[in-house]
Amino acid sequence: MTIRLAAQEHMLDGATLVEKFRFAQACGFDGIELRGAGKGWFGTRVEEVRSARAAGVVMPTVCVMMDHFIGDFDAARRKDAREQMKILLSVIVEAGGFGAVTPASYGMFSLRLPPFEPPRTAEQDREILLEELTALGEHARDVGAVVLLEPLNRYEDHMVNTLAAGAGLVREVGLASVALIGDFFHMSIEESDPAQALRDVAPHLRHLQLGDTNRLEPGAGHYDWARSLDALEEIGYDGWMAMECRLSGPPSQVLPRVSALLRRPAGADA
Repeated sequence: MTIRLAAQEHMLDGATLVEKFRFAQACGFDGIELRGAGKGWFGTRVEEVRSARAAGVVMPTVCVMMDHFIGDFDAARRKDAREQMKILLSVIVEAGGFGAVTPASYGMFSLRLPPFEPPRTAEQDREILLEELTALGEHARDVGAVVLLEPLNRYEDHMVNTLAAGAGLVREVGLASVALIGDFFHMSIEESDPAQALRDVAPHLRHLQLGDTNRLEPGAGHYDWARSLDALEEIGYDGWMAMECRLSGPPSQVLPRVSALLRRPAGADA
């Protein structure tokens, strides 16, 4: 398996995307995951990412960064989340990338914390997510991109917590332009066997985000990276792995350690 590593842009030294990319390469990384703020802001970066692409910067994905998402309880906020995601999908293609990451929601409601009773039924949640993912998937198909649905842990979202739940929605939408992303931090909470969970959703898995059990970089917690890397090798995973976590130290020290940890021979201990 060829490991392709990206780091989110905010954790890379440099004033421009070109400078950040050079820093990433010096640390053993291959690309940059962009961050997509709302209010149309990401759309203003078209010329910036076109120029960076022309200079050789590799930007495979963008992760949405807002306070509301496609599963919001409020219809107006859902509509805005959908429109912002369409911008991300269109712009990441201009950057030479392929995918835009979104959860169903974040911090909106948790079944594990009071008041325990959400304002929608599980069936209503499902219907809304299928509607939104289909609309985004159709836009993604038209522009040549992929919507990447990210399951979050039970304390951050009440709708999509496991890889299996995310894969079920992806299958039901039935568009090649809608796929699944796994985040190792959330998997460490929700999956009883993360490595097997990766195997089970292999046909739908297009992207991964990196974070250890304490939401620091890989190797800073107690996640079993060797088993998951072996599973990814078995399923022939050829996508990206992008850092979405906090760092325990300066990027110039942390990122090379992550690269060394993950770029090890299959079957070797991490």
